[in-house]
Amino acid sequence: MSEHLEVTLNGERQTVSKDSVLNALTQGGIDVPSLCYHPSLGPIETCDTCIVKVNGEFVRSCSTEIQPGDVVESVGSEVHEAQLIAMDRVLGNHELYCTVCDYNNGNCEIHNAVKEMKITHQETAHSSKEYSIQRNSFYRYDPDQCILCGRCVEACQDLQVTETLSIDWESERPRVIWDKDSPIDESSCVNCGHCSTVCPCNAMMEVGMEGEAGFLTGINEDSMRPMINITKNVETGYQSLMTVSDLEAQMRESRIEKTKTVCTYCGVGCSFDVWTKDRQILKIEPQAEAPANGISTCVKGKFGWDYVNSEERLTKPLIREGNEFREAEWDEALELISKNFKNALKTKGPDSLAFISSSKCTNEESYLMQKLARAVIGTNNIDNCSRYCQSPATMGLWRTVGYGGDSGGIEDIANAELVISIGSNTVESHPVLATRVKRAQKLNGQKVIVADIRKHELAERADLFVHPSPGSDLVWLSAVTKYMIDQGWHDEEFLAEHVNDVDEFIKSLDTYTLDYAEKVTNLTKEELIAIATSIHEAKTTSILWAMGITQHGGGSDTSTAISNLLLVTGNYMKPGAGAYPLRGHNNVQGASDFGSMPDRFPGYQFVTDDEVRARFEKKWAVDLPKEPGLNNHEMVEAIHEGNLDVLYLKGEDMGIVDANANYVQAAFEKLDFFVVQDVFLSRTAQFADVVLPASPSLEKDGTFTNTERRFQRLYKVLEPLGESKPDWQIIKEIANRLDANWTYEHPSEIMDEAALLTPLFAGVSYDRLEGYDSLQWPVAKDGTDTPLLFKDEFPLPEGKARLWPVEWTKPLQFDEEYDIHVNNGRILEHFHEGNMTYRSKAITEKTPREFLEVSPELAKERGIEDGTKVRLTSPYGSVKVSCIVTDRVKGKEVYLPMNTSSEGAINYITSSHSDKDTDTPAYKEISAKMEILEAKGESPLPRINYRYGNPQPQIGVRVEEKWARADYTFPGDLVKERRAKNG
Repeated sequence: MSEHLEVTLNGERQTVSKDSVLNALTQGGIDVPSLCYHPSLGPIETCDTCIVKVNGEFVRSCSTEIQPGDVVESVGSEVHEAQLIAMDRVLGNHELYCTVCDYNNGNCEIHNAVKEMKITHQETAHSSKEYSIQRNSFYRYDPDQCILCGRCVEACQDLQVTETLSIDWESERPRVIWDKDSPIDESSCVNCGHCSTVCPCNAMMEVGMEGEAGFLTGINEDSMRPMINITKNVETGYQSLMTVSDLEAQMRESRIEKTKTVCTYCGVGCSFDVWTKDRQILKIEPQAEAPANGISTCVKGKFGWDYVNSEERLTKPLIREGNEFREAEWDEALELISKNFKNALKTKGPDSLAFISSSKCTNEESYLMQKLARAVIGTNNIDNCSRYCQSPATMGLWRTVGYGGDSGGIEDIANAELVISIGSNTVESHPVLATRVKRAQKLNGQKVIVADIRKHELAERADLFVHPSPGSDLVWLSAVTKYMIDQGWHDEEFLAEHVNDVDEFIKSLDTYTLDYAEKVTNLTKEELIAIATSIHEAKTTSILWAMGITQHGGGSDTSTAISNLLLVTGNYMKPGAGAYPLRGHNNVQGASDFGSMPDRFPGYQFVTDDEVRARFEKKWAVDLPKEPGLNNHEMVEAIHEGNLDVLYLKGEDMGIVDANANYVQAAFEKLDFFVVQDVFLSRTAQFADVVLPASPSLEKDGTFTNTERRFQRLYKVLEPLGESKPDWQIIKEIANRLDANWTYEHPSEIMDEAALLTPLFAGVSYDRLEGYDSLQWPVAKDGTDTPLLFKDEFPLPEGKARLWPVEWTKPLQFDEEYDIHVNNGRILEHFHEGNMTYRSKAITEKTPREFLEVSPELAKERGIEDGTKVRLTSPYGSVKVSCIVTDRVKGKEVYLPMNTSSEGAINYITSSHSDKDTDTPAYKEISAKMEILEAKGESPLPRINYRYGNPQPQIGVRVEEKWARADYTFPGDLVKERRAKNG
């Protein structure tokens, strides 16, 4: 609870929360100009406009903490004079030409401060800093409009923690610079967009806004200066300028729409406003109240939306005729689907059909897909792409703690004393979540341990980075657990009160000695003891993991070992601790939550549970199948065996994302009838008999559930392009062609039905998710949600968690000729195969194609350099790809990102080997032989890629360097000097 203080604000006694003077004044309803202060960044202290008097002394109110009994003056001639001096300096750096400014949208903080302070003129004339405008394809920086507030620097250094931007305080006229004064495109900038988001004016701005927002802004540069001069001559005095520009800003409101949505890329679940003019996307504007991300974005969420208006969008149904597709009307396509579905039902029964839902689609659409399979067709053959990534993590958590979701929220990860990341390229796969870890480490002393076979950015930043042998994580995790128990470092009280099967589990650890772990994992005993000691010394430990753990033959068991370690050390049931299996897609959590699984209804209720099934049967008025259906992996096998004839797939490029792609594509060719529903003609869609044009997230209403178990609403930003339709409408129309008689008119009705049948989110409703409101499941009927997943008990017998013994499954072994281990995963710029991001010209310029990371040792041995083209061949297929030599990988381990569907696609060389408990493909267990195809070639990674940059870490803007300049005097001191001279 906040401490409350009695203070005097402008002569009145008031009670305020303990906070900065600026925020205390705001609590008291008193406005103070504050151009450099941003609530998400804290005090920066560069602009001086927030000067007030506290107990008779001039102070910056943003950085001064209120004390009991303080007397604060924010008005009066001396305070006003000091604030005017500060504002005059600001206006010397920023030219007011508001009416023709792209940023005149009601949110320019300089404009608003001038208006509120009733400033009519300035003493310090604006003059050019004599630097050219910096720009790239995402945003631009105009030094002559920059007030040097430092928000962009603070955001880059200490929120995003890319550490690219700084202010060159040593220049005659300071300005913002990239790295060591590099052009933007030759710097370490990752184009996350933080800088343009926090800029209070038009200095740092998205290029999508240039010339588009206003009625007088589409002026070429040659005409701009005369127009500005004319405007300034006509608008005599700043107050008339404010009046005219405010009128123009109001006119803009009539043609600019601002609509809240949720990002369609990774599982972090960033939400933000989308600014549109007709179908044109002007910019993405995150809001501080966004629960998962606040003001943060990554390059994809901020700038990766060009695909929505791509000319390659599917806009009409396609029907195969021979080896070609022809466009068709909806009625013909739906009738063909209905006919084939009915024929399969009649001749071979419901289990001859199967359904694959999408982790990109909404919760409501996932719900309808599984309802179509179960209630209309009569089969449990329904799955989604969590089978490819997260099912083992979910299994490990079901076994041990009862719920397959994150233990807390992103804030818990940020607040942990120790974060351990295992098999997760967090900075590139979950960029905004990674910023919270990087910030906590940099500013708050959070300790970070990374275990991975590749030295990615988080590994480079880690306090301890260990490099285990591929696939050996279960062994070192179990050895650390055993060592801690042997040292008496386990939480005996927690285990006694909250955990079952303790003695049996401890006995199962006998094999996992430090000696055994050192031999198997190639980690030293010292490294293992260091990890154990760090966990022991930390009050709270959070463990993050991803596909580097789950995509193995023993992925479920290794996930279980992570949870076992957390239980033994008491790192559940408290903030800042727990298990965080980071979800890859925007709605991979929700796809499973809403029942797109072969053995569970929505809310993870078993289809074999008679009581549960009866509840669904009563609501749906049908008899439902009792036996679990086929998962993705089993569907492919069933097609090859002739036991599955019809497949309906939406929003998944299964033909390229499933392992052993050649085998999967061969299965597609054996299907009697194949329906694919997508935004583009994907590699998978090319095998279909009917392709249905779906709408992406910006063209529909619904909800997503992020990695924190957080429900968030997305609102329709644009109308569906052409004749495309939201997936829920298409599924409804297919169901009704099969006599389902569904009457849903809006996704909210689907959510209401799902909540009625599902205790896990009984209290979820659209009313409770309005705007930026969100809920984390479980959600009680009264709307009470559960940010911290386990409080008093676990959802298992006796309310206790259970320790689950596991055994190590050795990775898949290959013949000696396959001597290269091929690691794989995501990269920052592209999402998976790039079906969406390659439609962005700007992103594609940065990373135009796939590449293979090769170690310096291997490069030297094989004669490889940047641009060398090689063929990797496994027993299952081959890929061709150009190389990049980097020390991020070691020895004969290479890294092949999954950012392509062409000849370099990783799954042409993966096997059908899978996790023994969930059938998740063992994507990470690949070995191949390498041959050089072209010794010389163009580097696949252009020099404008951020990886070539040279970041310059520092804390904040180094405002002390500004204060030390000969041309700087604190405005309060100037006022005191003037008053002293005037007596």
